Amino acid sequence: MSAVPFEFATATRIVFGPGAVREVAPAAKSMGRRALLVVGQAVSPAGLDGVLLEVAGEPTLELVRRGVALARAEHCDLVIGLGGGSAIDTGKAVAALLANGGDPLDYLEVIGAGRSLHAPSAPFIAVPTTAGTGAEVTRNAVLASPEHRVKASLRSPFMLPRLAVVDPEMTFDLPPAITASTGLDALTQLIEPYVSVRANPMTDLFCVEGMGRAARALGRAFANGHDAEARADMSLASLLGGLSLANAGLGVVHGFAAPIGGMFDAPHGAVCAALLPHGMDVNLRALRARAPESESLRRYRVVARLLTGNGSATAEDGVEWVIRTCRDLAIPPLRSYGITEEHAPALVAAASQASSMKGNPIALTPAELTEVFSRAL
Repeated sequence: MSAVPFEFATATRIVFGPGAVREVAPAAKSMGRRALLVVGQAVSPAGLDGVLLEVAGEPTLELVRRGVALARAEHCDLVIGLGGGSAIDTGKAVAALLANGGDPLDYLEVIGAGRSLHAPSAPFIAVPTTAGTGAEVTRNAVLASPEHRVKASLRSPFMLPRLAVVDPEMTFDLPPAITASTGLDALTQLIEPYVSVRANPMTDLFCVEGMGRAARALGRAFANGHDAEARADMSLASLLGGLSLANAGLGVVHGFAAPIGGMFDAPHGAVCAALLPHGMDVNLRALRARAPESESLRRYRVVARLLTGNGSATAEDGVEWVIRTCRDLAIPPLRSYGITEEHAPALVAAASQASSMKGNPIALTPAELTEVFSRAL
């Protein structure tokens, strides 16, 4: 790829490694007097002092409103998100609204007014306990609105965390099913930016490094959660995926994941995993039919070689690797969440308008989008 112009933004500071969580308390003391601790269900706040807000499921507008009210009532001037993507996105949104005022709908994409934040967020520290979303280094928070039956993003460069602390040891006790779904989400967030129309030389470095690590480590982390090397590889792959998607965009898999997550009680990572091989396959066919000279076709061959470890692998070999991996990791189909063919028209229409779809390597037709969805059922 030629040296195309690009922008790159991320957290002010990233700390990675076993035991890195010990950096959080002293850093927090330097950033504020009183912290709101936004934690995932059953996640220990690691001895940190502050006001607790528990996130038991996907972040909603109402949860964010409650978090902002609690932080104001308790005079919190700092937010720490400790947990999976839901806890981190909740914390990110609360920190943004603490500094900017107003309601989430004032700033939310798609269903809100879409206003820009005018001030940097309150200091925010992100501490992931899963290896999947990469939310610790992204500039948006995905929030669910049950009344609209949709998920939408609160998005601004002002929302990038002040500090991201990625400690692989925090993921050791994740159950195998969550290891699988979050790990495949991380892999999706490395593949989609790599073949995206917004790919750039800097994110390419992260994607290539991350895909290789995820390919060799995901099965091992699934089989043995205390495999320290595999957990470290997956935590780094997740971090690299977050850096990549925030700066190069995503594609068809995440285009579907947002409306599916808004309409159904389905974990984001599991939805992405169910869609990934079919999104790859349909993209390949569309590229060969309508854009045979596309750089993305070459990139899909690189993806396959990284996943399989075979230097002569074809793009289709990469699709087959993902299919086998989803089977080995017991990824459930979309119908497990009550999703049926009857939902195809609404979900295809919503996915075609999703912001993630803008990064897909080729514009897919409604028939192609329907095929991706139907095969994931």
